[in-house]
Amino acid sequence: MDTSVVLPVEAEGFIQSLEAFSLKNVGSARWFKQHEHIEKLNMQAILNASAMHDEFVKELLVSLGKIPVLVHEMILVEVWKQKVFPVLCQLQDFNPKSTFHLYMVIHHEATIINLLETILFHKDSCEAADDSLLDLVDYCHRKLTLLASEATKDRAVALDGQTQISSIEELQAQSAALEFEISLKAVSVLGYMAEHADSISVINRMLCTHNLPCVLVQLIESCPWSRSRNGEVEKYINGIWQRIPAEDRLKMTKLDGQVWLALHHLILKEECQRKYDFNNFNKNQLLKLRGFLTDVLIDQLPNLVELQRFLAHLAVTDPAPPKKELILEQIPEMWSQIVRDNSGKWKAIAKYQVKETFSPSDSDLQQQAQRLAETYNLDVMERLLPEKPKCGSCGKEATKRCSRCLGEWYCNRQCQVRHWPKHKKSCQLMSETMERIQGEQLIKT
Repeated sequence: MDTSVVLPVEAEGFIQSLEAFSLKNVGSARWFKQHEHIEKLNMQAILNASAMHDEFVKELLVSLGKIPVLVHEMILVEVWKQKVFPVLCQLQDFNPKSTFHLYMVIHHEATIINLLETILFHKDSCEAADDSLLDLVDYCHRKLTLLASEATKDRAVALDGQTQISSIEELQAQSAALEFEISLKAVSVLGYMAEHADSISVINRMLCTHNLPCVLVQLIESCPWSRSRNGEVEKYINGIWQRIPAEDRLKMTKLDGQVWLALHHLILKEECQRKYDFNNFNKNQLLKLRGFLTDVLIDQLPNLVELQRFLAHLAVTDPAPPKKELILEQIPEMWSQIVRDNSGKWKAIAKYQVKETFSPSDSDLQQQAQRLAETYNLDVMERLLPEKPKCGSCGKEATKRCSRCLGEWYCNRQCQVRHWPKHKKSCQLMSETMERIQGEQLIKT
């Protein structure tokens, strides 16, 4: 069965049309169309990378020079979530029939970081990102700082399990859960930049401006993707918290490996060693890693032997400070430009978007549902799932699907009944849309 999402010729059209939007136009019809295109490109890129097939999405993004546009759009939604979304949620006259459109905006950031994670595995993608790599370094630093403080996990846990919440409160809970996911993806993206980046400005930004080695040491210490609940150890693997048997607790997860590899590149690359200041504070922070570099860990990631040797040498030496050189350093512009252009306008933008964007009519919702059904092919989605689907009500592993819309999963009949008041509207929209699409296909044939 062919489960392609887009053909190369379609992908070329989508990528060629990618454009940078203003904050005011986030969520507009044109913005939403681009969001659908990026969703399809993301799914196709993952399928190609998983099958080790022709990665034409990556090749087109590189050749057409559109990676900086993706970075801009990701940062644009990040600013929107921090500056506009909280204002919008507090507006008394905002009581949307459906939060579907808002969720798509919130989810847009996660889609782009996912796509960037897939394509930045390749060195030519990092090179094609050009100056936007500096903005991406700053973005990853913001996410990693939140992750190290465990703020994203705490917000997600605090909202987890609440019942009888409004649609806006539910949306805020979903946003908090997504923020944790996005921050974890930023770890992977940073690792690829640390491995591939040769630009002096990018290296300086990572090492001197943000001191990312010390941030990564904090992540190793706090390990926010691991937690203890009721005496059981749980780790965040493939998008869900999983209980870890006692015999597997020392097994390295993908996230552990990404942090260690990022540290490996940032500390051991020759150019990085020349630029990094191994002063007393930084040296003491890095030497904390020696306690984590056990034989069990190194057996799982043998590359860390080099890091272990370097740290043993660092413990008994005082490296010379980096030479002061006159450098014309580039600086990131995207975040500051977006904030500067919209400073003092946050409430006005929120009110405009409530009126023009986030209060769709029933016909608008129907059209959105139809486009969503065309974007997400169920066969493709199931191939993309790393684990079995989860119950829409309680979050446990699910084996039963809503027979009407085929879009929601449940573990038993009781959970389906309990979730029906929330699922009813979207179920009706999706099922009617699927029936219309099938009807149109029958007429064409």
